[in-house]
Amino acid sequence: MDMFLKNIKLLATPTGTAAKIGKAQREISLVSNAEIGIKGGKIEFVKCGDDNYIASSNGVDNNAAWLTRTNYNDAKSSACIIDCEGKLVTPGLVDPHTHLVFGGWRQSELKLKLEGMPYLEILKSGGGILNTVERTRSAGEEELIYKSKEHLDEMLRLGVTTCEAKSGYGLRTADEIKQLRVIRDLNKIHAIEVVPTFMGAHAIPKEYSSDRSGYIDLIINEMLPAVADENLAEFCDVFCETAVFTIEESLRILLKAEKYGLIPKIHADEIDPIGGAQIAAQVGAISAEHLIATSDEGIYAMAEHNVIAVLLPATSFYLDKPYARARSMIDAGVAVAAGSDFNPGSSPSLNIQLILNLACLKYKMTPAEVLTAVTLNSAAAINRAHVCGSIEPGKNADIVIWDAPDLEYIFYRYGSNLAHTVIKNGIVM
Repeated sequence: MDMFLKNIKLLATPTGTAAKIGKAQREISLVSNAEIGIKGGKIEFVKCGDDNYIASSNGVDNNAAWLTRTNYNDAKSSACIIDCEGKLVTPGLVDPHTHLVFGGWRQSELKLKLEGMPYLEILKSGGGILNTVERTRSAGEEELIYKSKEHLDEMLRLGVTTCEAKSGYGLRTADEIKQLRVIRDLNKIHAIEVVPTFMGAHAIPKEYSSDRSGYIDLIINEMLPAVADENLAEFCDVFCETAVFTIEESLRILLKAEKYGLIPKIHADEIDPIGGAQIAAQVGAISAEHLIATSDEGIYAMAEHNVIAVLLPATSFYLDKPYARARSMIDAGVAVAAGSDFNPGSSPSLNIQLILNLACLKYKMTPAEVLTAVTLNSAAAINRAHVCGSIEPGKNADIVIWDAPDLEYIFYRYGSNLAHTVIKNGIVM
């Protein structure tokens, strides 16, 4: 045994290896006086209270071959012991939607927002995504790695142990590849696992402003083959929205991406209900993201085709927009995940703990539902539910020890970092 966590007042975790839907999203395990054993970076066992019961993905197992008092004591004696001092313990948090790698910031746009200029108007005027594109193109890989590593350091301190990261600020082949290579290299130097998504279809770059079809051809005929050739991404995302990419354009890109082995994702119905959620269902996307304006038809389509809804409450907060209908989605049988949408324009915050607060207060989700949303369901949205998102034997030892006596406390408090200790793959960070 490498590590042993003791004196856990309350262990709170969803269970399983797939996203939870409907009422199951609030069905989490709450274990008092738990202990956790870690070996080789994986969860070895979870001991419940004073009984010789070991929690596993199949429930409580009282007949495990190794489960004797002698073996248990031997395991403890050989391990590094972490005293949790009567605190709350949860799985490491998973951020399923970030735009982690970018050049510059966009604080100059704050004045425009305060004056009431809409997001799409800022984009049309050459600001927004296109502003960041210029700065990202001019930044070297080393500069982007250094900046992104600092972001990951902060995320880790806040309890994030796995995150997704999209390209989309290059909008030409060399710079999209540059962003994805940065994500690849971050995985070599940082504890957080960063899951890569190709998003060349984030906006139409200035040089193609009068040749939309030419840019889409570039994505399909040059970018996608280049990404696949270096195996730089696991997913392909498209910004399907008014004045960005149409339903037809999005469908064409995502279907082509599938032929290169990339799993579809889609920025859907963030501003207008143009049918992005239905397209997600049609192509079998693993997730549809944003969904502020999604129609009932879109919600039902996602439920029918098991599309995970990745909701981004900090974006609604920062843009002063309505919040996605999380309750309607859960009631309809859609698995709901929640992420930060960290980016320099519409959500310049990577604080996943703020997402906990906003999801509870603005989506009216219960603490148990939100915990599932930022752990197991988020892991499922990036194809990682089999290795993280819950504290169960065989999964990665990704754990947060909180300065909190119970689960409700971390939703009740806001504005402070309540993550006391973060463990990634069995290593204290």
